Amino acid sequence: GSGMDGERLACLEALERKALWLSTWMIHHANHVRTNRDGLKVGGHQASSASVATILTALYFDVLRPQDRVAVKPHASPVYHAIQYLLGRQTRANLECFRSLGGAQSYPSRTKDSDDVDFSTGSVGLGVGMTTFASLAQDYVRLKGWGPSAEPPGRMIAVMGDAEIDEGNIFEAMLEGWKHDVRNLWWIIDYNRQSLDSIVTDKLFDRFDGVFRSVGWRVLTLKYGKRLQAAMAREDGDALRRWIDECPNSRYSTLVYRGGEAWRAALETDIGHLPGIRALLAEHDDPALHALMTNLAGQDMAALIEAFRSVPDDRPTCFIAYTIKGYGLPLAGHKDNHAGLMNAGQMETFRTGMGIPPGEEWSPYAGLRIDPDRLRDFIEASPFHALAPRRAKATPVPLPAELPGAKGLRLSTQEAFGRLLVGIAREGGPLAERIVTASPDVTVSTGLGGWVGRQGIFSRQTVEDAFQEEKVVSAQRWVQRPGGRHIELGIAENNLFLCLAALGLSGELFGERLLPIGTLYDPFISRGLDALNYAAYQNARFMVVATPSGATLAPEGGAHQSGITPGIGLAQPGITAFEPAYADELAAVMRWGFEHMQADDGGSLYLRLSTRPLDQPERALDREAVLAGGYWMREPARNGELAVAAMGAVLPEALEAVESISEDLPGTGLLVVTSPDRLHEDWRSRGPRSRAAALLAPLAPGAGLVTVLDGHPSALTWLGSVAGHRVEGLGVTTFGQSADIPDLYRVHGIDRDAILDGAARVLLRA
Repeated sequence: GSGMDGERLACLEALERKALWLSTWMIHHANHVRTNRDGLKVGGHQASSASVATILTALYFDVLRPQDRVAVKPHASPVYHAIQYLLGRQTRANLECFRSLGGAQSYPSRTKDSDDVDFSTGSVGLGVGMTTFASLAQDYVRLKGWGPSAEPPGRMIAVMGDAEIDEGNIFEAMLEGWKHDVRNLWWIIDYNRQSLDSIVTDKLFDRFDGVFRSVGWRVLTLKYGKRLQAAMAREDGDALRRWIDECPNSRYSTLVYRGGEAWRAALETDIGHLPGIRALLAEHDDPALHALMTNLAGQDMAALIEAFRSVPDDRPTCFIAYTIKGYGLPLAGHKDNHAGLMNAGQMETFRTGMGIPPGEEWSPYAGLRIDPDRLRDFIEASPFHALAPRRAKATPVPLPAELPGAKGLRLSTQEAFGRLLVGIAREGGPLAERIVTASPDVTVSTGLGGWVGRQGIFSRQTVEDAFQEEKVVSAQRWVQRPGGRHIELGIAENNLFLCLAALGLSGELFGERLLPIGTLYDPFISRGLDALNYAAYQNARFMVVATPSGATLAPEGGAHQSGITPGIGLAQPGITAFEPAYADELAAVMRWGFEHMQADDGGSLYLRLSTRPLDQPERALDREAVLAGGYWMREPARNGELAVAAMGAVLPEALEAVESISEDLPGTGLLVVTSPDRLHEDWRSRGPRSRAAALLAPLAPGAGLVTVLDGHPSALTWLGSVAGHRVEGLGVTTFGQSADIPDLYRVHGIDRDAILDGAARVLLRA
């Protein structure tokens, strides 16, 4: 029910006070008490934490069940950690080390914080979008009949700052959620009308209401607390309501900052002639009037709990909770309070008001007008506390010894990828069951058509393919059904990576391991890079298949040709990048990838594939060499003077060049690089004992090395540092244009003749 007994309310309000004190003190301690060696301001957000102290207390001590998951707004990290400390899931040592090595993080982090963070937040808006896709992932798992069906599904909840609404990715996620009919989704907007640099524009929120409703959300505006509601029910209360409703944000914030005396003067001037208002002013002294006029619903425990408990179903719900930034602190309402820190004098006043004796700053129960045992019992009895471990351990998905189906005399890696997935689908079994693919409107053009035709598209409802029903001939047979294994997304790369992040955490969030594969055009990795980085930072596990790639995408033109992505593959933590040239290499890499995605110390995968068909070598593949990052296709002579190191689609040119050079310089080697990422990582950690050092050992000291790839040369030129070889690096360093492959390779200097010229240059430098 929504009724709230006084005892319960007293306990919740005591915990709210304590959470506010601890978060404020934690930041003060980090900035003013602890010694900071580098002289940098440590920071923290006292006002932002105060803004949501009531909301988070209501959630964690009353509303949440263990299966619910929360993305806490980045700047509320201190109050979140304070609440985890009260729940017994965070240590005092970590609070004392807030924002220093090993302590509670500046922004909540799944991987760096020791307490129970559901979703990392930090890059504004991404945590909010992530809840949408977590809800989709939960539906995906449950509609397959996996996971604990006995308990109701968890609610995916974002507690967001109002400034996060400026982030476009939120609206992209909302649209995608609407298309997939997501459920069990709550967004709670901490509407304090202040962002980093300003006070948020008036009237903006009248618009949001409409935006949310148009995509099927319920919107609950929580504006006035219980005391203001009571005042508005009295004589002339409607005038008071109108006065506050029409009060510009900037004026309201100023009055909040200035306090009771200023409220009285403003009300007397504007509506003081009304008898009901005169009576109200007469009954309240300045502190009481200030408390009344700042009694907004987002900071009124009874009003909040009533609203949270009133939600009757699983329809997505947005709560617009009016709050005051810095509520309860001396900085309340000031427009500069976002990064403002209370000074020592303000902190002492606050400490006195909170009744905290010196030395008791970290005590969970000091300064509360409530018996510690009663409060302890209350915490233990909260539904969220009744808890199995919230990080589930998923059963590993068994893998076949090798992946079926990537055979052919002449194939592109993109085509081989499609065939491998069709082979997996045909064989069925656990691997086929647990793979889930996703693509932003480029399903067919990235090689997923065959897989989707066999496995169907995931949807909460079954929808037949209209083309099939009307007997129109089409190569695609796409049935949408709850059992489908492909998630068709709109063309927004941010959503693809947030979706992969959620699916890739399914094991820990929902206890069921999925093996997500996302496909997109390689150049558009850059469009979703923030979300890809975010997904990797959560330690989500997935495979990104980026195809087509490079200038090799010839007629498509410059905007669709990628050059910098091999560097992203090399530099992005948590993701191992490969660029195989041949189908047998790709099969080995994907098999390894499915294992790597499940290993405790594993990670995600990025495959850069091509649409250029190559003649496939007849050979027994050295899988270990392919997975380690490279192998000699043409062994160099002992103490050889020259080698070419090539990657991906340009191998035919490299082969031709090496055969041509070998007529004059026998023993010229051809090194095929399958993963600069793997080679580089290994070289960084093992130096002279590394795989790269062993590969280059046959070459003479000071020999020439020509590196070539369809991408920026820096992805391979570092090979010269391994053993001090002279390097000539070929690759793509300018924007592309429409042309065929021979013309484009010539223009970019990565064709056979360019490799020959590079070899001549590097030999002349000897």
